[in-house]
Amino acid sequence: MASSSSIKSRHVAVIGAGAAGLVAARELRREGHSVVVFERQKQVGGTWIYTDHVESDQLSVDPTRIVVHSSVYGSLRTNLPRECMGFRDFPFAIRSESIDPRRFPSHPEVLAYLQDFAKEFGIEKLIRFETTVVRVSPAAESDGGEGIGKWRIESTEKEKKIHRDEIYDAVVVCNGHYIEPRLAEIPGISCWPGKEMHSHNYRLPSPFKDQVVVVIGSSASAVDISRDISGFAKEVHVASWSNPADTFIKQNGYTNIWMHSMIERVHEDGSAVFQNGKTVLGDVIMHCTGYKYHFPFLETNGEVTVDDNCVGPLYKHVFPPALAPSLSFVGIPYRVLPFPMFELQSKWISGILSGRETKTMKATFEGLGIPKRFTHCLGIDQFEYYDWLGSQIGCSGTEEWRKEMSLPIFLRKMKHPESYRDEWEDHHLVSQPYQEFSFLSGNALELNTFIASKLLVRVQLAHQPFESFKPESRPIQMVSISNCSKTCKLQLLHSAVM
Repeated sequence: MASSSSIKSRHVAVIGAGAAGLVAARELRREGHSVVVFERQKQVGGTWIYTDHVESDQLSVDPTRIVVHSSVYGSLRTNLPRECMGFRDFPFAIRSESIDPRRFPSHPEVLAYLQDFAKEFGIEKLIRFETTVVRVSPAAESDGGEGIGKWRIESTEKEKKIHRDEIYDAVVVCNGHYIEPRLAEIPGISCWPGKEMHSHNYRLPSPFKDQVVVVIGSSASAVDISRDISGFAKEVHVASWSNPADTFIKQNGYTNIWMHSMIERVHEDGSAVFQNGKTVLGDVIMHCTGYKYHFPFLETNGEVTVDDNCVGPLYKHVFPPALAPSLSFVGIPYRVLPFPMFELQSKWISGILSGRETKTMKATFEGLGIPKRFTHCLGIDQFEYYDWLGSQIGCSGTEEWRKEMSLPIFLRKMKHPESYRDEWEDHHLVSQPYQEFSFLSGNALELNTFIASKLLVRVQLAHQPFESFKPESRPIQMVSISNCSKTCKLQLLHSAVM
């Protein structure tokens, strides 16, 4: 670790004002860097900004299309509890104006949390909204010593029609990876007469009334969307590579959802033949098949490439060794606890740029021994990764309560996809993030045993429909808590814990 006299302040550009960009900006500024955030939307939130608009090309493959930033659909809820999603010193607590106090809330609640975070830490004044980054390219090579390479950023501000060409000491890429869809390769698809679309362009189930829909995929979006449209569609057939070839099962609890192995071929008559030998006449094929990493603005002279959905070479999923530390990425790994991971990565980047933390970075192949496309899939390995990041910046990697809370959820999600959000057995862990936050902030936050079991939501509330969540008339309990930088107000709905 460097001495305080050798700490340097850099002029840093952050690309994106979603969750990753917001926490990156905060950590960079805390470390003493000068920060400018580029955001093409009118507000913070990134992919959590819901819009009814979809792309004219429903498969999102036309390079000339107007790109829609969000992949959020109307019914989307988090697949992690709010306690696990929150940043360390800014818990994802129920607010007085919360419209969805469930532990696994819907997307407007997440967006509101990110907006609160940006306001609390004064991030909004660092952001250039409605600004598109056109090109990021090297402006100067590293001098091989203490200096780092610089970057030229060309951007266009929509409203003011301003074009800027600027030089920065470093660039932190936080543009997310839920915009450029991946598609399944289906033999015969060019002659199939039905409609194809990607889940990126799914919003509501009503357009699928009385249709036969084939959903491809097995992850969160496939599970959610297949069940969402089943109330309108005539039939829903879910095809997945992960299912054995002979799979043909009616989904428990549903009269019109069938689980299949992958599609073998489609035909001109509209039929789709599965590997299990079953055939259906389909109206729609929906690809719930994930997304590609996509950095259309970034020019690195071949030092950073995307091959088979692997961004590389990257050291610890963050720094390309040939361009470190002036270029870095936040949020590349998936199947993780995203917001806490963004925070740890951002702290590390900030320290490396200032010289407070030092590290020799060599080209590594993160997923050695597994298919390249799974390089950034962490899963159970995420906690070892967080611990490593923590060791670099002098803090704990993953809190024990976060591990204890999240691991069973990953298992329950696979076994009980319909109910895992609303049935849980970890009530004893619910208060721990707030207790830990109180300890870290140096304040006496009163959280007793009754809060430990009932904080955030009553268990019976979780089984009520979304529309029934309305604040009761009891007063709101306000608790002011100080963190290391400033005071934030944690609002606990008294009505939710009484």
